[in-house]
Amino acid sequence: MTVQWTRLDSPVGALLLTADPGSGALTSLSVPGQKGGRSVAEGWLHAPGAFRDAEEQLAAYFAGELKEFRLPLRAEGTEFRRKVWDALDDVPYGATTTYGEIAARIGAPRAAVRAVGGAIGANPLLIVRPCHRVIGADGSLTGYAGGLERKTALLTLEGTLL
Repeated sequence: MTVQWTRLDSPVGALLLTADPGSGALTSLSVPGQKGGRSVAEGWLHAPGAFRDAEEQLAAYFAGELKEFRLPLRAEGTEFRRKVWDALDDVPYGATTTYGEIAARIGAPRAAVRAVGGAIGANPLLIVRPCHRVIGADGSLTGYAGGLERKTALLTLEGTLL
């Protein structure tokens, strides 16, 4: 199946977006150097027009005008990862949560915190699926596939960090 893609500039660097041409759903949003991020592959279709809604919403988000994305998303993952990613969608703009709180939300035991962290780290939809809002139990800014500088910038934008 052909993958549609485009690149957008943003305050946190270049963003690579991919989508499923059949459904139009966003399948990934990644940044250069991202752990597990995507790169344009041979045979992909450069289709900037297919991402107009995402481009507008991301611009509004970075301008501080959008608090919740309304984009169709489709990420491939195990049932456990999808549960974790769905829980991320419930973390509101300007708020943070912990890995333990995410584990509790999905009904996973406390011992599953490391697995929750792995699922969050594998989130293919940075920014629009807000894994940057997950922090350590002690309030520290821990891991972010896009880099801690970007996590800090996103949380600062949202007013969580001053």
